[in-house]
Amino acid sequence: MTFRRAVVTGASSGIGWATVARLVEHGWDVVGVARRADRLDELKRQTGADVRVCDVTNQQDVDALAAYISDTGGADVVVSNAGGALGLATVEESSVDDWARMFDVNVLGTKRVVSALLPVLRRSIEQGRAASILGITSIAGQVAYEKGGGYNAAKFGQRALLQALRLELAGEPIRVIDVAPGLVHTEEFSLVRLGGDKQAADAVYADVPNPLTADDIAETIVHALELPAHVNIDQITVKPVAQAAPHKLVRGELKVTT
Repeated sequence: MTFRRAVVTGASSGIGWATVARLVEHGWDVVGVARRADRLDELKRQTGADVRVCDVTNQQDVDALAAYISDTGGADVVVSNAGGALGLATVEESSVDDWARMFDVNVLGTKRVVSALLPVLRRSIEQGRAASILGITSIAGQVAYEKGGGYNAAKFGQRALLQALRLELAGEPIRVIDVAPGLVHTEEFSLVRLGGDKQAADAVYADVPNPLTADDIAETIVHALELPAHVNIDQITVKPVAQAAPHKLVRGELKVTT
């Protein structure tokens, strides 16, 4: 089998964890990256993936990650998944600190990882391997909604980063892919966003018929990466059938009309 190695950030839970597991199932060599060493140890135990502790908001951590990847065989794919939302308040009332943290993780974190690992990807290309950068944005980066301004701004920014990157890399055999999920029921996203309030976090998904799962997004990611190297899906928007838009979500049974 052709050597294939992927680096996945934000791998300690949710979409990142599921992506690592799915790639391993498909025969990839995977390095799962996150801040929490204990969670990474469990990921390694369950999947057999290599793991590396790295905070994408820390430049020294990211530089050390790039050096490790380079020294241990390089990489063909970078999945920039580390991100998240903080707070659910109006633009007027929301916390500037929350906005700064969301921008640092979602936008600057992606920028740091891309800048550090692009030279590694280029060395893989020199060895005859294909290269891809895949970012996990959100439908929040496509349509703004009330009380989501900070997260909207961060995800719009990350989406713009990927679009600019695709233009800048034109002429090089490097795909730039944007996967934009809608409502995904994971164990931590809403819990973190709502400050650990489990009741409020559970209410986000209450009575929603079949919200997406982390595995759904992981399957989408692997599909995009395993298409022929000359095929680039610029953007994949993935929503549950019950979600027509960020602000239009069905609760209760879906209607059957005849």
